Amino acid sequence: MVELYGKQNGNDFNLECSSEKIRIAYFSMEIGLEECIPTYSGGLGILAGDTIKSFADLSVPAAGVTLLSENGYFHQKIDEDGNQIELPVQFPVSKFLTILPARTSVNIEDREVKIRAWLYQHKSLNNFIVPVFFLDTNIEENSEYDREITKYLYGGDKKYRLAQEIVLGIGGVRMLKELGYDIIDKYHMNEGHAALGALELYSQLKDIEKVRGRCVFTTHTPVAAGHDQFDLSFARSMIGDILPESILQDITHDNRLNMTKLALFFSHYVNGVAKKHSEISRTMFPGYTIDSITNGIHITSWASNPFRELFDRNMSGWRTDPFILRAAFSMHKEEIWEAHMTAKKKLVNFVNMTCNAGMNTEDFTIGFARRQTEYKRPELLISDPDRLACIAEKAGPVQIIYAGKAHPNNHGGKESIKRIYEAMRTICGNVSITFIPNYDIEIAKIMVSGVDLWLNTPRRPMEASGTSGMKAACNGVPQFSTLDGWWLEGCIEDITGWSIGPRSMEEQDVSDDDVDRNDLYDKLERIIMPKFYSDRDNWIRMMRSCIAINGSFFNTNRMVQQYVLNAYFK
Repeated sequence: MVELYGKQNGNDFNLECSSEKIRIAYFSMEIGLEECIPTYSGGLGILAGDTIKSFADLSVPAAGVTLLSENGYFHQKIDEDGNQIELPVQFPVSKFLTILPARTSVNIEDREVKIRAWLYQHKSLNNFIVPVFFLDTNIEENSEYDREITKYLYGGDKKYRLAQEIVLGIGGVRMLKELGYDIIDKYHMNEGHAALGALELYSQLKDIEKVRGRCVFTTHTPVAAGHDQFDLSFARSMIGDILPESILQDITHDNRLNMTKLALFFSHYVNGVAKKHSEISRTMFPGYTIDSITNGIHITSWASNPFRELFDRNMSGWRTDPFILRAAFSMHKEEIWEAHMTAKKKLVNFVNMTCNAGMNTEDFTIGFARRQTEYKRPELLISDPDRLACIAEKAGPVQIIYAGKAHPNNHGGKESIKRIYEAMRTICGNVSITFIPNYDIEIAKIMVSGVDLWLNTPRRPMEASGTSGMKAACNGVPQFSTLDGWWLEGCIEDITGWSIGPRSMEEQDVSDDDVDRNDLYDKLERIIMPKFYSDRDNWIRMMRSCIAINGSFFNTNRMVQQYVLNAYFK
């Protein structure tokens, strides 16, 4: 046993590291825990952070393993023409994390790269602590290049990415051992970035079935480009002889090391993150059993203060048991609207101060905030500006709030931001548009609780799950979305929100922009905006249904319970 003492956020802590204390090691390239710890880029990291919090809520003996990413993903600035500018984040690591004495190393291109770890501890309301270990190669003994490996989340080229995955997977398994966790029941790989950890376990155990018995894998994307793969000769030069020849045919495709196939091969339990996503994944990787555990959110983290107070008054115990939110059906509609308007005023004040947007709390407000990339179609709502202006003239004023970062190498996503800025300058009439730069956890919390309608327009079947609409739902905000990912399970038409496009995949295998655009505009004009402006009582009834139906189910406490029963201790 190794006993560690120190301070975190100015408070004393005592962490006892022992194999009896931790049974689940949860590996994720990014983990979003707090606004001030920028070690995440978007949905994957936020989900990981919410999972850690629910581990603590449910007293699951788990630990998180991730990379430090001390310069973050990037700080987003946008110039007046809509050009995204990426700047490094200035993150004072020692202010929020505690350095640990343990050290380990990995081999990258036949050289030793040393790794240290920083500690963060999340404590639940019941005082159960889940530690998160942030791996760091910025050590004096390392070369200048190696000191940079854990500085930028998803930065650099293929070599940089594979070096990061070596540190996360192989280095993470070794670091846990150095910290005193010799026996861990399950190694949960949250996406394929940590798959090399399975090779490290194999080198230790020398038995494929023993490794499989300990590995759990969650795949997150139905997009082929989202599955990391590296030319085999290049991977060998980076990884060395830890790559066994005997299993190459099982973990490669077209002479490329495929990290998803590697994780699939070594895992006894595999799941997608929504029912439809699991179906798509089984067609992408035939021969594997891929279950489904639909994603969720940490309700206590994402419910705004006005709604927390409302829930506390009406539904005692909801913070530790979100299923209690079913009782939201009994809440008074006046209280729900009052809580919403408090959150909306906060959002409107924020965008007016930050973006000089000139918005108000009375007008119908739509929110769209997520990674800016082509398949999410951020401009679909504004793609026919004349029709949108006409709808706003007939049905009532519309305010649209955008936010989200495009990956530095995603030129299509950057162009989407520029087109939104162009619309901001050119759309006339009763339509007001603004774009909030540098989308992060803090801005997300303000947006999902403050808008009147949450919009999501991915091309199907490319949305694995999506969780932003779940965050909106726990704040009583209906979602208007393509029927893909979690929304196939969460959409009850005109009760929890509305669908965009055909009701089933059988009607149309992939999204048609024209069909979806027409349906979007038609429902806005005929159904959604008239209900908001002229039938407020039934609008609030929908808000209540969002909380009671979707808030009570699409949360990480339910999700973690399913992992415990189906994957961890089955």
